[in-house]
Amino acid sequence: MIMFGSFRLADLYKSAPHFLLPALAAMAVLAVTPAFAASGPGNDIDWFNMGMKLLGGLALFLFGMDQMADALKAVAGERMKVILAKLTTNRFMGAATGAFVTAIIQSSSVTTVLVVGFISAGLMSMAQSVGIIMGANIGTTITAQIVAFKVTKFALLMVAAGFGMLFFSKQEKIKQYGGMLMGLGLVFFGMSVMSDAMNPLRSYQPFLDLMTRMENPLIGILVAAAFTGLIQSSSATTGIVIVMATQGFITLEAGIALAFGANVGTCVTAMLASIGKPREAVRAAVVHVLFNIFGVLLWVGIIPQLAELVTWLSPAHPELAGTDRLAAEAPRQIANAHTVFNIANMFIFIGFTSQFARLVEKLVPDKPVEEIIIAKPKYLDEELLETPSLALDRVRLEIGHMGEGVREMLQGIITAIISGDRIMLRKIARIDDEVDILHGHIVTYLGQISQKSLTEDQTRTLVNLMAATNDLENIGDIIETDLVYLGKEGIEAAVSISEETREVLHKLHNVVSTTAELAIDAVTGNDEQAAQEVIAMKADINRLMDSAAMHETQRLVAEEPNRLAAYTLEIDIIEKLKRIYYFAKRMAKAVVPEETAERAA
Repeated sequence: MIMFGSFRLADLYKSAPHFLLPALAAMAVLAVTPAFAASGPGNDIDWFNMGMKLLGGLALFLFGMDQMADALKAVAGERMKVILAKLTTNRFMGAATGAFVTAIIQSSSVTTVLVVGFISAGLMSMAQSVGIIMGANIGTTITAQIVAFKVTKFALLMVAAGFGMLFFSKQEKIKQYGGMLMGLGLVFFGMSVMSDAMNPLRSYQPFLDLMTRMENPLIGILVAAAFTGLIQSSSATTGIVIVMATQGFITLEAGIALAFGANVGTCVTAMLASIGKPREAVRAAVVHVLFNIFGVLLWVGIIPQLAELVTWLSPAHPELAGTDRLAAEAPRQIANAHTVFNIANMFIFIGFTSQFARLVEKLVPDKPVEEIIIAKPKYLDEELLETPSLALDRVRLEIGHMGEGVREMLQGIITAIISGDRIMLRKIARIDDEVDILHGHIVTYLGQISQKSLTEDQTRTLVNLMAATNDLENIGDIIETDLVYLGKEGIEAAVSISEETREVLHKLHNVVSTTAELAIDAVTGNDEQAAQEVIAMKADINRLMDSAAMHETQRLVAEEPNRLAAYTLEIDIIEKLKRIYYFAKRMAKAVVPEETAERAA
C-alpha cells in the first residue's frame, strides 16, 4: 500500500506495468484518428488534449483500483484466510464464501492462490475448490456495481479524506482505511476524467459507427478479451465499459458482449499466474478458464434475452430520450447483466464440481515421479506479498516443507553411522542440498515481505520466522556437515560400536528427533502447546546427556580394539545431538510469548 508521509515509490513502480499496456493500446487507437478525421465532421476535435485526458484518467482509474485492492487485502486479509480455512464440504457454502472473500479483497487470483495452498496442504479437495473458484467470479462483479453508481462528484472529497488519513494518522489500521478510501476516490476521479475526455466523441460519427460494431457479440467479446489480457484485470475492463456507457457510446447488448469478453480475457491472467507453479495451481487456473469459457458459450446466443431481463430489473428513465437515456440507463444495466451472468453460471455449473475436478485432473495429470523437483518451493507465492498476513502463513507452510527434508535426514543418520552405510550417508548429504535451496527461497521471500507495510505483530512474526528458518537450516547443517562426516570417519577407522552404546545413542537420538519434529510442527502450525513441550523436555534431554556421558566414561576402559577412536566418535555424536536440541528449542521459543521464552532460557 502506498504510504504518504513515508511514500513508497516501489509500490508505484510495481503498478507501472499495468498502466503501460493499456496506455499503448489506447495510443494505438488514437493513432488511427487521422483516418476518422479525414472521413467526416469532427475535424475541430483536439485529439492531443483528448488523448492526454483519456490516458491520464485511465492511469488514475487503474492506479486507484490497485490502491483500493491493496488496502482491502491489508485490512481484511487475515479474516478472509480464516473464513476460507473453515469451509465445509458444502459446495454452495464454498461458492458463497469464494464470492464474499473475493468481493472483500477484490482479487480472484488471490482467492485462487489461497485455495491452491489449502489443496497442497491437504485441507481441501480439488472438487471443493471448484465451488470457491466459481464463487470468486461473482465477487469480482462488485467493482462494476460500485462504478455504476454515479458518485463522481464526491471523488476528490474521497481522495482528500483518504490522503488525510494516510498522512496524519499514526495508526496502521487508519492508514489502511485511508488508502482504501483514497483508492476508491481515484477510481471515481479517473472515471470522471475519462468521461469528460470522451464527451466530444458523442457527435463524431466515425467513432459512433465503430461502437455500433461492438453490438456484434463476437467482435465485442474479442475486443474486450484482448484488452483484458493486456491490462490483466477483468474488473477494470468492465469498469471502463461502464464509463463508455455513461457517455451513451454503447448499447446494452454491446456492453454485455464486452463484459463477456472481459470474463474470457481474465483467463489469460489465470494461466499466466500458473506458469511454473505446482500442479494444483495449474489445475485451479484450468478450472477458472473452463468455467468462464463454458459460461460465455452458454450465453452468447441469448444476449438479447439477457438484455431484456436486466432492462426489467434495472431503473428506467423514460423522461429522457436518445443518447441521454442510453447514458442514464446503460451503466446500471451492464453492471446488473455482469452480476446476473456470473450468479446464473454459478448455479448452472455448481452441480458439476466433481466432474470439473475429474476433467482438470485428466487435462493436467501429475508429473512422473522422476520429474518432480523436491527442492522447489510449494507454498511461496508472489501474489500474496501484497497481503503480508497471508504471505507469512505461506512461509510457515514452506518451513514445514523444508522440515520434511530435515526430518528424513534426522531419522536416518544414526542408523547410517552405526551400520556404516555409505549410500545412506550420501543420500542424507543430497537431501541437505535441497534443504539449503528451500532455506534460500524462504529467506528471500521473507525479505520481500519485509519491504511491505507491516504492523508490529507482523514484524515480530517475520523476525521469528526468519530465526526459525535459520535454526532449522542449522539443524540440517549439523546433520550433513558434522554427523555425516563422523559417519565417514567411523567407516575409515573401522570403528565398531557396542550393542550397549547403540542402545544409548538410539534412545538419545529418538528423544532429540521428537523435539525437532515438535519444533517444526510448532512453527508450521503456530502451535504454542507443541512449542511448550519442546522447551519442557530440556530436563529430560540433560538427564539423558549426563547418562550417556557417564556410560561413555565407563566404556573408555573397556577391553576392545580401537576403543579410543570409538569413544571419540560416540562422544562427538552425543555432542551433535545436544546441539540439534539446542536449535530445536530455539525454534520453539519463536512460537511462545517472549516472557515464557525468557523463563525457559
